Amino acid sequence: MSTYVAARQLLPSATIERLLTGVRASAAETRATVSPLDGAPLARIPQSTDADLDAAFAAARSAQPAWAALGPATRGRLLLAFHDLLLAHQAELADIIVAETGKARRDAVEEIFHVAMTARYHGVHAACVLRSERRPGLFPLLTRVDVHHHPKGVVAVISPWNYPLTMAFSDGLAALAAGNAVVAKPDAQTMLSALAGLELLRRAGVPADAWQVVAGPGSKLGPALIDRADHVCFTGSTATGRSVGERAGHNLIAASLELGGKNPMIVCADAELGAAVDGAVRGCFANAGQLCVSFERIYVARAVYADFRDSFVAATLALDLSVGLDWTPDVGTLASESQLKKVAAAADDARSRGATVLAGGRARPDLAPWSYEPTILEGVTEEMACFREETFGPVVALYPFDDEDAAVAAANDSAYGLNASVWSTDHRRARALAARLRVGTVNVNEAIGATFASLAAPMGGRGQSGLGRRQGPEGILRFTETQSVATQRGLGLGTPPGMAKEQFAAVMTRGLRLLRVVRR
Repeated sequence: MSTYVAARQLLPSATIERLLTGVRASAAETRATVSPLDGAPLARIPQSTDADLDAAFAAARSAQPAWAALGPATRGRLLLAFHDLLLAHQAELADIIVAETGKARRDAVEEIFHVAMTARYHGVHAACVLRSERRPGLFPLLTRVDVHHHPKGVVAVISPWNYPLTMAFSDGLAALAAGNAVVAKPDAQTMLSALAGLELLRRAGVPADAWQVVAGPGSKLGPALIDRADHVCFTGSTATGRSVGERAGHNLIAASLELGGKNPMIVCADAELGAAVDGAVRGCFANAGQLCVSFERIYVARAVYADFRDSFVAATLALDLSVGLDWTPDVGTLASESQLKKVAAAADDARSRGATVLAGGRARPDLAPWSYEPTILEGVTEEMACFREETFGPVVALYPFDDEDAAVAAANDSAYGLNASVWSTDHRRARALAARLRVGTVNVNEAIGATFASLAAPMGGRGQSGLGRRQGPEGILRFTETQSVATQRGLGLGTPPGMAKEQFAAVMTRGLRLLRVVRR
């Protein structure tokens, strides 16, 4: 243990205590969290009761009308102030994220950048997206239709541990931009990261009651949150997502669900292999593979398979696997003992059934309690668990293909449909190939960032990867109730006095035939 980075020494007690004041919790009950850097206790998180949830939602509902009345332009200015504070305090935020997750500092800083970009996008574009608009009415000149977008009220956000800042705020910022209040339940393991972001959000000028944070186990607080909310956002496993969606459906509220993925990458014969290898390393091993959009399946054209494989293995073996607050690590540690067991079981099962381990395949407790080497497998077959099941760790399997139709078929042979990547120097053909993949996002000649960092582009999954879209106009409008207001002038739509019903039907028939040739 003496060789481990002492996480508790990285965060002063005063900092932890200050952040914990952001939790809506009235009872004395606390829950200890540990750091993946050394497995030692990091903080004791106050736990919220049912009464605390009632108080959080009451405060949010009370604050929401005034927050909505500010208008999207004013709300947007406050989100832009949040953007600036995130960038100004990125060093402190990165320290907290690394201490709670064990990820490489580079990955932690990318989280901060993504939240800042999200705040900027909604801050700049929300007013345009939410603006009332005119739509064509039944009769030209006589029927006017106005479409308005009203906030839903209070949005519940249930976020995971793997990207504790990005996932805690990416949905909630869109909800705020649309005029809603938020009650958030970050994952129990990574409360400090979410609370550090909350502190900056309030400093930016967002009213304290407009964003409430509660703490506690998801099995207890999750159902209670859904029962009190007007919309729920959940990011996590497909199994839990089903339960969230079922309860939301029973309550007749909408649910945004980003769930699991078994994401494919396709390397065509004409791909620039150096770029593809670099993309594979980033796409498979960022955040130690604990990323819903990371790649666990790589399909490579047989003509370049050996060259790609050898270069990918060499690049993977050259990665710095370590932990710490500086910029040295390329790959940090897994986040928990349960993650280590899951990842090791997937690799061990494949190896025991005949797969070849080209790189990695070992736990590294000499580096951190739950560290695991970036692992590349070859010869993975259907009877192996990692062929179809999501590993959610730094384990990827390589498969050669002989034609692109076969690659598309293999990539689509999954219950999931979140993210994919296609590599080819023929961009037109690559885009056509990408359009055939049954996933929500596809990056051409990039691993993850081209779609994930393009905030105007919607992001989300198909199949068992979830429902709804975050980012883009779709990411804001999901938090609104659309209202149509139609104003009719002159001619009414009922049978005019003195006109027979048959005559009225004949007049309407002629009118509809006339409208048929009018293009609007």
